[in-house]
Amino acid sequence: MAYRVNPDRNKPWNGLPDLPIEESYYRTVDILEQLVNAKAAISRLQGRSVVIPDQGMLINTISLQEAKASSAIENIFTTDDELYKAYSENASHLQSGPQKEILHYREALWEGYHDLENKEKIDKEYLGKIYQKVTGQGDGIRQPFAQTYIRQGGSGPNAGKAIYTPPRGMGIVEAKLDNLLDFLNDDSIRVDPLIKMAIGHLQFEAIHPFRDGNGRTGRILNIHYLVKKGLLDYPILFLSKYIVEHKEDYYHALAGVTQRGAWSTWLSYILKAVETTANDTYYRINDIVNVKDAILDTIRRETDVLRPEILTEVIFTQPYSKVKHFVEKGIFAEKTARQYLNKLSDMHILERRTIDGNHYYLNLELYRILSQ
Repeated sequence: MAYRVNPDRNKPWNGLPDLPIEESYYRTVDILEQLVNAKAAISRLQGRSVVIPDQGMLINTISLQEAKASSAIENIFTTDDELYKAYSENASHLQSGPQKEILHYREALWEGYHDLENKEKIDKEYLGKIYQKVTGQGDGIRQPFAQTYIRQGGSGPNAGKAIYTPPRGMGIVEAKLDNLLDFLNDDSIRVDPLIKMAIGHLQFEAIHPFRDGNGRTGRILNIHYLVKKGLLDYPILFLSKYIVEHKEDYYHALAGVTQRGAWSTWLSYILKAVETTANDTYYRINDIVNVKDAILDTIRRETDVLRPEILTEVIFTQPYSKVKHFVEKGIFAEKTARQYLNKLSDMHILERRTIDGNHYYLNLELYRILSQ
């Protein structure tokens, strides 16, 4: 049966087909070959991450970059320096701005992860919490009267024109969302989790259930779904980096399904994104672990620092360290922490920086790896 496409981009697409889609759209030689490659890459990433004793290193570095990249897709930009500085200071003091939005994304990534640990299934309550954390809004699923359109961006002749209008009407969005969640949660529907994730992401973006933040909420759902299905132990897949680098292809593939039923293009795109970013994250983790071990050996050999393992662990949980990070955790007294950080600066392991009157210590190698 042919996939029912959107007949009029200016009218709500209440005819968005329910899931599951016909098997013929994903049971092709090309898709199955790409699926094998994606599964191999994500399996290797999972195997590497579970043997790392310091999971905080991954949680605070990889997820922060994912938050930055996902926000960039929505044209929310900041520099690495500004982001890391804001994170090291704790974002609670930020009133607004891109750093606050990006750090909200990271918080949503981890709060949602812990929320799902206590849930049997992914539900609308979980999605609402993610949306509220990402956007800072207090509402939920958009109301039937909300005139939501997806419009052409840029400054060309078609700028501002509707390219897609999501479903609208009393109970319609809720029903579409229920069908999507049933599809994702029902293991009796024998579809590989990576294929399910790709199909589910398209459906979520087509439903567009919230007033804002649907892209970011949907990308967090992607990662959490893979964790829920056991493909990852932690939400560390750096998927948004690939989308940023292939942004036009991402939106072209999304529109291809709603306008032409081109599921193969969309599925190929997402599976390639999983393969590429799983490999990228795997090598990034290896680089971080290797340089961390090398720096720890250097500190042991060339200094009389007490508890060098803990010192090294802290400077690798985020790029910018401060004296207070050690004092507040009861690791070192203020004088000792400052002495040790200055010593590492003299050794060119850290770089001492003064920004707005505050003193920071930048882990040069960690910064380099995360910026690649």
